Amino acid sequence: MFDNKENLEIIEKFKRLRVTDVRDGMDWMGYHHYGSVHHSFRPLFRPRASTVGIARTARYVPYEGPVPGLPPEEYTEWVKMYYSKICYDPWGADIEPGDFMCIDLCGVDVGLIGSNNSLGHTKKGNQGYLINGGGIRDTDEVVIQGTNVWTRFISHGMDQARIRYIDKDCPIGIGGVAIYPGDVVVADGDGVIIVPRKVSADVAKYAWQEASADKKGRKKHYTDLGMALDETVD
Repeated sequence: MFDNKENLEIIEKFKRLRVTDVRDGMDWMGYHHYGSVHHSFRPLFRPRASTVGIARTARYVPYEGPVPGLPPEEYTEWVKMYYSKICYDPWGADIEPGDFMCIDLCGVDVGLIGSNNSLGHTKKGNQGYLINGGGIRDTDEVVIQGTNVWTRFISHGMDQARIRYIDKDCPIGIGGVAIYPGDVVVADGDGVIIVPRKVSADVAKYAWQEASADKKGRKKHYTDLGMALDETVD
């Protein structure tokens, strides 16, 4: 994959930029119709959900079956096999500081990510998740943990007999956007935008051009209204 030092340098360019600023930067580079993940992908609501990271990808497909008709004790043994040979997550071992996991579940209603495994990924430096499908469960705990997640819906179901692992570090599509490993992912309350790595420096440059002008204008309004300055304008 990409050099982690280089990844962190790219991330630094996008820190404190809003999704809207990055959208402007993409427009300045001629990417008017590319990058914005469909607006149905929303954050798990918590105060100021906002982050930036480097795309790391994984892909799963629906499990073809059949679902075994086993008594609970035997089903437990089948599940052990399922998680070792059918639905596993080798990408989890590869996570480096600054990564942002983008997972294509092909729209399957399944809770691949939960409160336990997300903490393990956070310890390795994962900045958040963009998940095409349900993909997230245990959401009360996930919110308390401060785990960043953008998805279309929440899922109760565990993985078994629902999905099958296919590949990692491969191109995927989520919300109408192609995502390649190494792309920049910026996400906040307005949604998610994907910046192709090859234009990331220029996109950041023009995003900051627009963000700085906006901050200056808003700061004047704050002053005129007698509002205390905060980090969004200062």
